[in-house]
Amino acid sequence: MVEYKTNKNIVFCCNYHVVWVTKYRRPVLTEEIQIPLKELLTQIAKEIKVEILEMEVGEMNHVHLAISLDPQYGVHRAVKRFKGATSRYLRQEFPHLTQRLPTLWTNSYFVCTTGGAPLEKIKEYVRNQKRSR
Repeated sequence: MVEYKTNKNIVFCCNYHVVWVTKYRRPVLTEEIQIPLKELLTQIAKEIKVEILEMEVGEMNHVHLAISLDPQYGVHRAVKRFKGATSRYLRQEFPHLTQRLPTLWTNSYFVCTTGGAPLEKIKEYVRNQKRSR
C-alpha cells in the first residue's frame, strides 16, 4: 500500500535509496562511531522533515539509507545536510578520524528512487493517455 504525504500544495510519495562512502573507503565506521552516527542521522532527519525508513552501516565504510522526503526539499539537499553535519560532529568527537582522513565522506553518493510501478508500466500509462480521451 502506497502512503501519500502532503504539504501545502503537493501530494507526493518520494522514496529513495541513498548510499555514501567514507573517503578512500577507509573502514573507520566502527561500532563506537556507528551508534552516534545513527543517532545524528535520526536527529537531522527530524530537523529537515525527512523520514528515515531504514538505516544501516555496511563494511564499516558506507552508509545506506532508505528515506522518504518532500520533493520540494530535494534529495541532494538532504544528503548534503546528512553528510556535512555528521562529518563535522564525528570528527570533533573522534579526533582520530582527522588524522587518517582529510574529510570523512567522499563528495559523491548513490541515489535511486524506490517503490511505485515499474518504468514500463508508467511509460505504457503515459502512452495510453491520448487514446483514453
